[in-house]
Amino acid sequence: MSIKWVLILSGIIIGAIALLLGVNGNPPNMGVCVACFIRDSAGSMGLHHTETVQYLRPEIFGFILGSFAAALIFKEFQSKAGSAPVIRFVLGFLMMAGCLVFLGCPLRMVLRIGAGDLNAVIGLVGLIIGIGIGSLFIKKGFSLPRNYRQSSIEGLILPAICIFLFALFLWNSDIFNTSVKGPGASHAPVWMSIIAGLIIGFIIQRTRFCFIGMAKHVFLSRNYNMAFGVIALTLVVLLGNIYLGKFNLGFENQPIAHNDGVWNFLSMALVGLCGVLITGCPLRQLANAGQGNSDAAVSVVGMLVGAAFAHNFSYASSPAGVTDNGKLVVIIGLLFAVIVATVYTYAVNKAKDNGISKNDA
Repeated sequence: MSIKWVLILSGIIIGAIALLLGVNGNPPNMGVCVACFIRDSAGSMGLHHTETVQYLRPEIFGFILGSFAAALIFKEFQSKAGSAPVIRFVLGFLMMAGCLVFLGCPLRMVLRIGAGDLNAVIGLVGLIIGIGIGSLFIKKGFSLPRNYRQSSIEGLILPAICIFLFALFLWNSDIFNTSVKGPGASHAPVWMSIIAGLIIGFIIQRTRFCFIGMAKHVFLSRNYNMAFGVIALTLVVLLGNIYLGKFNLGFENQPIAHNDGVWNFLSMALVGLCGVLITGCPLRQLANAGQGNSDAAVSVVGMLVGAAFAHNFSYASSPAGVTDNGKLVVIIGLLFAVIVATVYTYAVNKAKDNGISKNDA
């Protein structure tokens, strides 16, 4: 089977799983949302105290452990680290900030589009613009410093933490905070959530499926294979929502969404730009971390802290709209990401002029 059809089949499976989770208890248009799941999990562990978004989402553990299993089975588990960890932490933090101002990661954006939410279409335009800007920097030579092989123990730490936390959750879920109302109170059965996460994590590791990577491939190499996968996912969700009577075309009355177009656009532009600079959307970061990439794990920790800060410092949006703090964080994030991209592009080109490999710049 060609890679194009593998990616199309992957998109169909991920879309079907998202619909299944939505039908069985996950919040509306949020069958799968990495940003929302990390936010809920942060609340469940007491990292923020917004009572409506607290639940230790089993899907998160599934994404990481599914990728971990695939990497072991196909002998692709490789522990690497050391590529600008602080920069990756901050960019992961800011990518999460953009997601929570928009109210969803790139995958939830696609799910919202498939349910008729036109606010997500504006977000899509912003995401593409952000990816386009990041791709321009890559064409100009942008690259973070290289990473290095590490002891296998380094790469095993995050999967081990996931296994421990999930076992603890199964043993006594009362240890963790759980919402009694709001999005955090809406969730599919635990067994369904973990199986869904494992399948998606396995698929992402094997196919490198990534919403940000899809657009980057189009910009940089005119490779449309992954785009076919994203289109297939969107069509599955669209047809599923029409069949279930949940398709609602428009800007108004969309579940867990706001209709501030400017900030939907800018927040997803931030997500796209940060994702290009650290090579992947939030879901891809989890999958990369599962296969031993500690640089991706650092970005995941940045996203977790970013989710906690979003509610502790009131920059997460709500259906009522975007907060002033949210607007400020998006602007600061865009400036920071452009500065990072400019500095590292200059450093790589300067090193190249001096005969130094870009990986050592």
